[in-house]
Parts: sequence; C-alpha cells; structure tokens
Amino acid sequence: MSLEELIERCKRQDRKAQEQLYKLFSSKLFSMCLKYSRTQTEAEDNLHDSFMVIFNKIDKYNFKGSFEGWLKRVTVNTVLQKYRKEGAFDVLPNNLESEVVVEIEEESISLDYLLNLIRELPDRYRLTFNLYVMDGYSHKEIASMLEISEGTSKSNLARAKMALRNKIEEDRINKEANSV
Repeated sequence: MSLEELIERCKRQDRKAQEQLYKLFSSKLFSMCLKYSRTQTEAEDNLHDSFMVIFNKIDKYNFKGSFEGWLKRVTVNTVLQKYRKEGAFDVLPNNLESEVVVEIEEESISLDYLLNLIRELPDRYRLTFNLYVMDGYSHKEIASMLEISEGTSKSNLARAKMALRNKIEEDRINKEANSV
C-alpha cells in the first residue's frame, strides 16, 4: 500500500491504517519528542498526544509538501502547546537582547551527554535551543510558535548556551579535580 493510500484510509478513521501509520513514523516522532521533553516518560506522553492530534487533523493534510514534515510540525506544535498552557514561556525580566556566542573548548563530548544536559535546561531555554540549533527555525519563527518576542527568543537561546557552557565547564573542573 502506498503512503497516499494509507493517508486516505486514515482520513476515513480506518484503525488498521492508523496502526500502520503509527508503526511507520512513531520512532522518528519519538526522537523529536525526546528533544523537547524533560524525561522519557514525558516524551512518550507527548508522542501519544501528537498521534491523537495527527489522527484528528489528518483530513487537513492536502498532499502538498512532505507528509513527514507535516507530521513533525504537528508533533512540535502539540508539544509546544502543552508548554504554553503550563506557562513555560512567560517572559522573564532582564532579557539579553543580543546573541551570545558560546565557545566550548575542543574536547570529546558525547552526544548522549550533551542531550542529557539539554534535557536539564528549563523549558523555555530547552525548547528555544532545540528549535533554533537542532531544527533550524529562525528567531522570528520561534517567536511566532512560542508566542514570545524575537528578543525573548534570542535571550532564551543565549541563556541556554550559557547554561550549557557553565555545566560543561563545571563538569570538566570536577573531572580534573577527581583525577588528581
């Protein structure tokens, strides 16, 4: 069965087609949910919620553009909507309006270590960092998605980078102190 046929069957609420679609895309969408979630359990919940929205709105997909891209947008928007409701994007005073460049000394940093550090960031910083650095959205797009100003998006990114740099440096110092 082609992807187009599968989508059409999902539009008719065919449960077997929905199950097939889930099996086909759940691992990719779960990876996205992990990036935007605090824990694996929260990522699982976000994946479930995203598929509920996907199945409820699949009739709006009009076969223009990539279906996978549409699925990813729905997933990101579903997760961001949850954080919006929690007030994760409320503006903080003393925003940093300019971008801060963070240099990290060249050393071997595992991807798992970095992803764990990103997951530990406060919601507003983690989400902005992932949208900008990992997914390539502009500050204008992020501002629209998160319903914040572009300046706040830039500030959140700068603070995320500073927090990551500080944590990496702190861990490096602790590692050196423990090896002496």
